[in-house]
Amino acid sequence: MKLIDGKAIANQIKAEIAAEVKKLQEQKGRTPHLAAILVGNDPASETYVANKEKSCKEVGMSSSVYKMPADITQEKLLETIEFINKDDEIDGLIVQLPVPKHIDVQKVIESIDPKKDVDGFHPVNVGRMTLGQDCYLPATPFGISMLLERYNIDTQGKNCVVVGRSNIVGTPMSILLSRNNPLANATVTLCHSKTKNLTEVCKSADILIAAIGRCEMITADYVREGATVIDVGMHRVEDKSRKSGFRLKGDVKFDEVSPLCEYITPVPGGVGPMTIVGLIMNTLKAFKGEIYK
Repeated sequence: MKLIDGKAIANQIKAEIAAEVKKLQEQKGRTPHLAAILVGNDPASETYVANKEKSCKEVGMSSSVYKMPADITQEKLLETIEFINKDDEIDGLIVQLPVPKHIDVQKVIESIDPKKDVDGFHPVNVGRMTLGQDCYLPATPFGISMLLERYNIDTQGKNCVVVGRSNIVGTPMSILLSRNNPLANATVTLCHSKTKNLTEVCKSADILIAAIGRCEMITADYVREGATVIDVGMHRVEDKSRKSGFRLKGDVKFDEVSPLCEYITPVPGGVGPMTIVGLIMNTLKAFKGEIYK
């Protein structure tokens, strides 16, 4: 079993980005700028945004956070998004999800300028991804693709099973893996809550991507020997022996599954660090005008 060290790969890519940002600053007189809108006081969201700010600083990028109260009106939120859309000094914009229930998430996503949609959620970017055109890829699938590439895990002609059909991870991941390019060309099965014989389907996978959102659902029964397993899950589980009071676990029962695998990502330290790298890479592309000329 070989552990896929997402933290190490993320640091490697950050160093490459930092070198490029330094050159771009000398050429253009400023650095790429990522803005984040944070609505409410969700602890997990606050942590995610803080980590994004930290990563931007590490690579020499600028970042700003617009903190909004949980009871903000949708109209006011959309006005803030439009203000950022028009700011030529801001290259990338994300709205940290989830947002309060009174906010229409889809309207928020569609209000972001596709040229600044570095989360890759806008219908324009989703459509371009589906057609195999240049676009901002959703950060987590983008990060997973980079992990597979850096570890030289061949996807061509392989049976890939994605468990979970969210618009953020599962669905775009299945699209990316099926595209006609050297880093994809897989035969992909997208599974979900209505899939029959899920255990058998998963066990057919050369590459299994668990993004179902259920703590330790994927056990040894779901995994064939020699498979590569990518665990996207992130769950806080109470652990009074720890100072934090909890430990992080994924969608995969690691201790049980890992002996079967050729490669596997841990939680934490696997996919998580690469998600932020995907976001930073998209912001760099936005600054350089690589997607929308």
